[in-house]
Amino acid sequence: MAKSTIEWTEATWNPVTGCNKVSPGCKHCYAEIMARRLKAMGQRNYADGFKLTLQPHMLDRPLRWKKPQVIFVNSMSDLFHENVPLEYIQRVFAVMEQAHWHRFQVLTKRAERLEEISGSLPWPENVWMGVSVENADYTHRIDLLRKIPASVKFLSLEPLLGPLPDLDLGGIDWVIVGGESGRKPRAMEGAWVRDLRDQCVQAGVPFFFKQWGGTNKKKSGRMLEGRTWEQMPG
Repeated sequence: MAKSTIEWTEATWNPVTGCNKVSPGCKHCYAEIMARRLKAMGQRNYADGFKLTLQPHMLDRPLRWKKPQVIFVNSMSDLFHENVPLEYIQRVFAVMEQAHWHRFQVLTKRAERLEEISGSLPWPENVWMGVSVENADYTHRIDLLRKIPASVKFLSLEPLLGPLPDLDLGGIDWVIVGGESGRKPRAMEGAWVRDLRDQCVQAGVPFFFKQWGGTNKKKSGRMLEGRTWEQMPG
């Protein structure tokens, strides 16, 4: 079991590894940094570093995990990358459908391709679909997500790089917010976070505050006005 330290999930599964940058949120990609480390350690899945690589030997892993888990799919890539063949994405979805005892969380920045091929994919109840939005220039991803027939649609507003006022949260079931961490994190203002929390409360959408981020994310923590926010759908 690939246990995860990500606060909103329990495990990770990477049938694809590697990616490339498509928008400002990608600038300090944690997966790219991790892939380099894993390559240096001799991990065979990362022999090509962060080059996009299909990992078909990983496809059946969730079927071996008998204990029900919340599983983040492709924490080290983007399943809807343009170089991942539709047939392979269909195989990933087939495994998720077969492993009905797990809950799968899929997250993409490539909402255009997601919308384009969504009709060619099964959408079982245990698959949650989300998009990443880092600033107001990318809220169109939310509109595309709304068209997807997933049972749960969610937003990852991380790293939050600007305010997102007056979001249309219609059809959205969950919102995650977090600041950037690492060696040179870009700042996130508290007012942006509080506004998003208030929007979610007003719309009745579960709100999950992941972290303030910064160079020492453990020290900065994840308290927002004296409490943690870790609401989940359902």
